[in-house]
Amino acid sequence: MASVDLASLESLFDALSDVAFFVKDRDGRYLSVNTTMVRRCGLREKADIVGKTALEVHPRPLAQAYMAQDRQVIDQGVAIRKHLELHLYPTRSHGWCLTNKTPLRDANGTIIGLAGTSQDLGLPGDQNPVYGQIANIADHIRAHYADNVSMEELARRAGLSLARVERLFQKVFHYSPRQLLLQTRLSAAMAMIESGSQASIADIAYACGYTDHSAFSRQFKAHTGMSPVQYRAHCHEPGGNS
Repeated sequence: MASVDLASLESLFDALSDVAFFVKDRDGRYLSVNTTMVRRCGLREKADIVGKTALEVHPRPLAQAYMAQDRQVIDQGVAIRKHLELHLYPTRSHGWCLTNKTPLRDANGTIIGLAGTSQDLGLPGDQNPVYGQIANIADHIRAHYADNVSMEELARRAGLSLARVERLFQKVFHYSPRQLLLQTRLSAAMAMIESGSQASIADIAYACGYTDHSAFSRQFKAHTGMSPVQYRAHCHEPGGNS
């Protein structure tokens, strides 16, 4: 991205005190951050972060989790939406945030890095243990989307009623656990198609947790405005995603 574009983005996000903004290259080095990101890391200047990796500005356990997310986004082309996780305040206390990351592509569709935001929810980690349970449920859904996921079983394992899990999901994510599962499956299918996979649409549907090909096609079109076949053709057109 051109420096003028990054400067404009920084200026836009500098006005948001509860949202950390960042752009990274393929190797995970920060190219651009806003002032909230600087404060969250307990640093003084943007120059203290730019050019460094997560391991150089975050505690190792958090940095390793962030870097694993980055590799998923860059290597698989799968965006991360509203990921509930802990971050570290400059006071060394933990707080909950919602993280979003999306791949950045050049004119040829090659992934060259990522852009992301992390919104502070104002929820201290040690005072809201239930949010850890919700985060674990969301992580399980994202990791096992290809399986037959039982929301009732996940709620039972967390020691919560399904009704409470659904209320907390709506409060934090503004959608239900089942909607998260649907979004995760469709995002994985889109990434497979964009990657140039030669698998059939039926095989892609099965790999993403669908046993009903027609249901997959209906949901895919409702989500993207195109059928899977049309989306594959679009991705291979000049100026498409691949």
